[in-house]
Amino acid sequence: MINSILIANRGEIASRVIRTCRKMGIRSVAVFSDADRDALFVQEADTAIHLGESNPQTSYLNQEKLLAVCAQHQVDAVHPGYGFLSENAEFARKCQAAGVIFIGPRAEAIEAMGSKSNAKTIMKQNEVPVIPGYQGADQSTETLSQAAHDIGFPVLLKATAGGGGKGMRIVHTAKELNGAIDAAKREAQNAFGNDELIIEKYIASGRHIEFQILGDQHGKVVHILERECTIQRRYQKVIEESPSPVLTPELRQKMGEAALKAAQALNYDNAGTVEFIFDDQSQQFYFLEVNTRLQVEHPVTEEITGLDLVQLQIEIAEGHPLALNQADIQANGYAVECRLYAEDAANDFLPVTGTIQQWSVPNVEGLRVETAIQSGAEISMHYDPMIAKLIVWDAQRTTAHRKMKYVLRHLQCLGITTNQDFLIQLFDHPHITQGKYDTHFLVNEFNLKPSGGMQGSLETKAGMAATLYNWQQRQHQRALLRGVPSGWRSNFYAHQKEVYTLETTRDGKKHSEEIVIKYRYLNHQQFEFIVGNTTEQVKLVEAANNQVCFEASGIRYIFYLAKSQQTYYLRNEHLGGATLKLQDRLPQKEAEKVKGGYEAPMPSQIIKVLVAQGQEVKSGDGLIVLSSMKMENTIAADEDGTVAEIYTEEGASVEARFLLVKVD
Repeated sequence: MINSILIANRGEIASRVIRTCRKMGIRSVAVFSDADRDALFVQEADTAIHLGESNPQTSYLNQEKLLAVCAQHQVDAVHPGYGFLSENAEFARKCQAAGVIFIGPRAEAIEAMGSKSNAKTIMKQNEVPVIPGYQGADQSTETLSQAAHDIGFPVLLKATAGGGGKGMRIVHTAKELNGAIDAAKREAQNAFGNDELIIEKYIASGRHIEFQILGDQHGKVVHILERECTIQRRYQKVIEESPSPVLTPELRQKMGEAALKAAQALNYDNAGTVEFIFDDQSQQFYFLEVNTRLQVEHPVTEEITGLDLVQLQIEIAEGHPLALNQADIQANGYAVECRLYAEDAANDFLPVTGTIQQWSVPNVEGLRVETAIQSGAEISMHYDPMIAKLIVWDAQRTTAHRKMKYVLRHLQCLGITTNQDFLIQLFDHPHITQGKYDTHFLVNEFNLKPSGGMQGSLETKAGMAATLYNWQQRQHQRALLRGVPSGWRSNFYAHQKEVYTLETTRDGKKHSEEIVIKYRYLNHQQFEFIVGNTTEQVKLVEAANNQVCFEASGIRYIFYLAKSQQTYYLRNEHLGGATLKLQDRLPQKEAEKVKGGYEAPMPSQIIKVLVAQGQEVKSGDGLIVLSSMKMENTIAADEDGTVAEIYTEEGASVEARFLLVKVD
């Protein structure tokens, strides 16, 4: 029996495993880095051990440290979660050698599927349909280039050891091929320590459908139905749902049988996922990969089946035979999951860092929230920017989607830029409602609106809310002349005034808009507001506990608010979210921008400097490759010029807005 489990992971998946451990009466042992010292999962665990620095290489990926913790704290088993060491065959073997149970499949299965080229070969031998492509040992640029020409464009480059979109590039023309090969190899090497690539025929109108599999140590395997994971950005999933809106019972049976063949070929003995690409046009499906671990989206399967996949993983690791039979596994209702990220959807989903000042979720029947976030939590540059997974179950797909929209409109995640308004607009889109989409939906079909609500109304009402909140705070702080009306002045005709800056992103660039709010206190919590050419009577109902309620033109507005110095993060369930910065009345002069200077868009690590001082560059040429929150980005020249200065070096860590390079 397993009596104690070390969770070799962090964040929401650590919290998820801890919850099942508690249910089963198993002691949970969490490990944490410097950045996670105050994280929720650390507080939830029965025992928590400090591993080291925030860099994953010295903490969550340090196998020797993890095994030392197991030895020192009488740990029976390790649950790797997903990511990090979850698909590391070497770590699985080291656990076994140390007498610690690895809660996952056999090391041989992990190893077999760890190489996408090897995985395709095995699947082809076991009559699982695979995409035409190249998965040879010769990894020279010349051979890969020739293979791409033989397959025919467009093609997809994929890291054989990869996942999560890292080391992956779509190549549409021969002209961009060599640069894409170099970039994919570099990203794969940095992410997985292996730069080997495979090339596949790119399916232009595909859907991503995966099947959950389970196997025990006695040769029995079952699949636990499918999950549709087609809506993606940067090859990362955004929405997952089950049942899939496009699978007929016949297709579901065929894909399920293929998933079982894949599991049987590996003698699979724990939780895993067989991923397929489904071609809408030909109605054919092809094997993509087997993820030899628990998936991020596993709660979707749990909600429609009532199973606890983590509990089943633990029981399989203990040697218990599976009591589930394939014929007994049926879907009950419908479940949908979306991922709330710290990212700027209007700026190509660029991840952001910061502090979540206020976190609150609505009480909705059928809602499940997987997170390790609480008010005051930090989103750092070191880890994935996912804040939470929101899962809704209901009897029907349409009603579950309606509930999800309600949840997203009433969720409070203030103090940081998130993709919340993007998700709201996504669930409002008719193609999502109808289930008519493919993996390119976000690029080809979806246009993000600048704000979550009515244009102009959000900015104006958010400015009123921030002003009323400030006014109320000042009233509470008044110690002298309390009998004098608020804002009294000898010149009756001059209103009080606040000026805010609204930061927006359009076409990948930051824009600042000024909002001027003029106001006058009348009496009995009544105000006169002037915004632009509009004068409006406003009644303050309440401004306390990070909430502002007021009436304007007969409509009552409630804004939730978090303040950090002069910046206000506001959200209204109907209008959406806004970030306003109160301008100083005596502002300091801002530092002038360096002409031709290129800055880091976020806290980052420098992966590669692509240019040298004195080198001529063309518009679009890469200058610096940097990595933040597990994603690689390239800073490119926006005009022709000559590299004048380079202010950083490979391996350096830089803050946001750090000057990287200057081009004349």
